Amino acid sequence: MSSSCLCLFYFFLQLGRGFGATEPCEPGFSSDIYTFPVAHSPVRNGTVVGRVSFDDCTGLGAALYNAKVHWLKVQKDGSVLVIHELRLHGKEKSALIHAWDSTGKRFSATVTLKRVSHHMQEASVGEQGNPLVLTFPESSRGLKRQKRDWVIPPIRISENERGPFPKLLVQIKSNKDKEVKVYYSITGEGADKAPEGIFTIKRESGELMVTEALDREKRAQYILFSHAISSNGVPVEDPMELIIDVMDQNDNYPKFTEEVFRGFVPEGSPPGTTVMQVTATDLDDAVLTSNGIVGYSIINQEPKQPNNHMFTVHKETGVISVISTGLDREKVSEYILTLTAADNEGTGLVATGMAVITVTDINDNAPKFDPTSYTVTVDENEVGVIVEKLKVTDDDVQDTDAWRAVYTILSGNDGGPFEITTDPSNNDGLLKTVKGLDFETKKQYVLIISVLNKIPFPVPPPTSTATVTVNVRDVNEAPVFVPPVKMVQISEDLPEGQDIASYTARDPDKLQNQIIIYRIGNDPAGWLVINPETGLITGKGNLDRESHFVKNSTYTAIILAADNGTPAATGSGTLVLQLGDVNDNGPEPDPRSFQICSRDPKPQTLSIVDKDLSPNTSPFLVELKHGSEANWTAEVSGNSLQLRPTKELQPGNHPVYVTLIDNGGKSQMTTVQVRVCDCTGNDINCEEKAYTAEVLGVPAILGILGGILALLILLLLLLLFVRRKKVVKEPLLPPEDETRDNVYYYDEEGGGEEDQDYDLSQLHRGLDARPEVTRNDVIPNLMPAPQYRPRPANPDEIGDFIDENLKAADNDPTAPPYDSLLVFDYEGSSSEAASLSSLNSSSSDGDQDYDCLNDWGPRFKKLADMYGGEED
Repeated sequence: MSSSCLCLFYFFLQLGRGFGATEPCEPGFSSDIYTFPVAHSPVRNGTVVGRVSFDDCTGLGAALYNAKVHWLKVQKDGSVLVIHELRLHGKEKSALIHAWDSTGKRFSATVTLKRVSHHMQEASVGEQGNPLVLTFPESSRGLKRQKRDWVIPPIRISENERGPFPKLLVQIKSNKDKEVKVYYSITGEGADKAPEGIFTIKRESGELMVTEALDREKRAQYILFSHAISSNGVPVEDPMELIIDVMDQNDNYPKFTEEVFRGFVPEGSPPGTTVMQVTATDLDDAVLTSNGIVGYSIINQEPKQPNNHMFTVHKETGVISVISTGLDREKVSEYILTLTAADNEGTGLVATGMAVITVTDINDNAPKFDPTSYTVTVDENEVGVIVEKLKVTDDDVQDTDAWRAVYTILSGNDGGPFEITTDPSNNDGLLKTVKGLDFETKKQYVLIISVLNKIPFPVPPPTSTATVTVNVRDVNEAPVFVPPVKMVQISEDLPEGQDIASYTARDPDKLQNQIIIYRIGNDPAGWLVINPETGLITGKGNLDRESHFVKNSTYTAIILAADNGTPAATGSGTLVLQLGDVNDNGPEPDPRSFQICSRDPKPQTLSIVDKDLSPNTSPFLVELKHGSEANWTAEVSGNSLQLRPTKELQPGNHPVYVTLIDNGGKSQMTTVQVRVCDCTGNDINCEEKAYTAEVLGVPAILGILGGILALLILLLLLLLFVRRKKVVKEPLLPPEDETRDNVYYYDEEGGGEEDQDYDLSQLHRGLDARPEVTRNDVIPNLMPAPQYRPRPANPDEIGDFIDENLKAADNDPTAPPYDSLLVFDYEGSSSEAASLSSLNSSSSDGDQDYDCLNDWGPRFKKLADMYGGEED
């Protein structure tokens, strides 16, 4: 039977066993007691001695373990790890471990480390004669946990083994090989799974072989399962787990995790101050061996100031700290350390690295004024002006809190007219005025100013101070009105020239004895007059509380006061007039027009408006005037007026003369325009068309429309008659002034007074003296004119009309240009110039070439088409 058939048979057999299992899953450890063999005592820290298994029946495969002793730890995957060096004083040592299922129930098991002989613990590659024999454990039945579980110890093999390969590791053996023929196989990673073929087993003898050198840094452990089956493919043993650990060799150099490590330490730090930590990694084993344990050291320091051992590094952790005093940033701001990292705890393979330590600044340099004394002058009344910029020096790092200055005015700032701030760009102290200085009050200030840093100094240093002497310069100040806003109550009917108020200003420049001149700055209504010398304000007699310049009975004006200083200064004050009301406005209805129906009209309610104040307003009385009382009635109710017609009125406009009288007896007659419409009740409809039809009547309207229509017809007939009688003949050529160059006469000079006596007849010598010469440069009156066809009414005959009239015009002797003799002048019989002969046209147009006219422009092109074209 082939091996593939055996495997298939084995698969179905195991599947059948699985379906046949009926026992329920029980959470717990796979065994109550685990025994792990160890070959050496003491057991080193970090040694993995074996693995336990816990099943919580959830299938998640993760459990939480806890050991009750300090020297043992169970990892998440069940690996049992010795975390403290353990000495086996006897043959074995046990510990209790716990695990919890998904419901929180705790389960316990015992782990025992048992010291065994060397040949039972590990197999040595190359011992071909007496290999370690591993026997399948006795099979368990069902899913019930075993009371004891003998764990197969890991098979250890060193990495980078030299050949020849394959090499024998162990021999797998079944105790049932005496009963049946047993065949062996292995499965797992490194056998039939990637990386495949690293481990093989001899089918009949069970010898487990390694086929190549291993690399622990690629894979540190392989887990295989060995199988034993009979010749007919039936498993005779449960699969046995084989753990192969690859033992490390020191074949990797340490490597720093960064090319350059950077750290910072404040200057003045005492010894023991931690600066930074450097780290290096080594791929070799750092648990079971020291091949991966790195030791650190410093081999060089630059610069070597104030000594060459300013820092030290912890051999195991790589923590760099200060070991000596004297760190001063102002002297040395940066140190460069050369480091080494060696494996085997500092005695093996060596790697070199670099650390850069920057000494940071602390406030160990106090700011100092430079210079320490200032004298400045500032104008009085200036607010927010920079008086002086104070300079300081500080050796600490710029733009840090240890460098930034904080200024304080210690004395001389009585009343707080000054403040000092720090310029963030250059650390200068900016001394400013926050109040206007008064020369007349104080002419000089002496300020004492101190400076410190933003962060406190470790040890309070002597305070640096500066003295600033500020001299106040006198300037011409504007007069000041007292009070700045003056309230005056007056009646609006104040007579012209009556005094309103005396509003004066004082001059702050008491020592200059200046003259103050007053004037009106802003008087919107133009009601006020002021005396320029005394500041006495009078009225023009036209105050009006109801004016739009008055708001809430208040009128505001601006008064100015100017001194005669150099330069002159002007101050302003505000005069507020509270105008008292008088009964100078009669009540009026609003609105002053409305529409109403002629039939069954409804009363109209109007508002009564009185611009005066109480008691010069309501109650009101009403009277109708000029005959309005015959057609209307009026009633007053509070501030409303109700008008009602007493009879049906004709449509049209009807004025109503209403007189309203207020409580003070002031009356006002107002004309209310009422439009009466042809409608009923409140359905007001005042269309103009209906009104016109009612007034004129339908027959009158029809007569007017008939007359207008007859007049339009008469005008149309007249236009048609005139158009038929008048034939307008358009000239074939444009006017002469459009085709010829014009001669402009810019100037003429007469002959003067002495040349006024001349004989004009001498200028007309010509044909008058030659009766034998006939002038024929005029329209021939003896030749008949051709008959032109009138313009047809049918547009389709326009083409024939143009052609026929064109031919007639060509043969018309009465049409210009005339074919005649042109006589220009006659100079007498003794003249050497004979008379100019006429330019006779050719007898036939066909003898002439008119194509050249096309080059003269669009006007001559028309002539070329008319005369040069052949007749159809």
